[in-house]
Amino acid sequence: MTIGSIIVTAIKPAMELLPAAMHTPQAHVMLLATGLQESRLEHRYQVVQGRPGVKGPARGFWQFELGTQASRGGVWGVYLHEASRYWLSIVCAARGVAFEPRAIWERLETDDVLAAAVARLLMFTDPQRLPAVEDEEGAWQLYLRTWRPGAWARGSAQQRSDLRAKWARNHAQAEASASWDFA
Repeated sequence: MTIGSIIVTAIKPAMELLPAAMHTPQAHVMLLATGLQESRLEHRYQVVQGRPGVKGPARGFWQFELGTQASRGGVWGVYLHEASRYWLSIVCAARGVAFEPRAIWERLETDDVLAAAVARLLMFTDPQRLPAVEDEEGAWQLYLRTWRPGAWARGSAQQRSDLRAKWARNHAQAEASASWDFA
């Protein structure tokens, strides 16, 4: 998919289900950069290296794992968080998906609007404001806080360096696409 098609078919429809205050250029850049980082906006399930056709635990372009109630990570985290729970219930009703973590997680693979909305709601759970469109370092810090990529937490110095460089490229690509019509 192209960035333009993701904006039209996933991000804009998702934003229409959420409060207008969540529909900002900053949110679009974060959604695009994160989607590029997680799946290149190509894979709706986690691709397991060296095992073609095997699905890893993450779903959707933004690669959400189910998580657990105890860990409050992944879909469970958005489901339980007081800032996002109500809005998630609204999105689920609009998309015809049961308001239950497993049902949401399963649908992420086939419903790009739901996936974009869940990704935006995860960002909404972060207590800090979204970084400015051009604030690549602030966006990186938000990504680390909210997505908590395992490749960063468990990676070698070289892997971390590669992941950080990949983010810089993805953010630049997302920022270059930040000319949406918010009317």
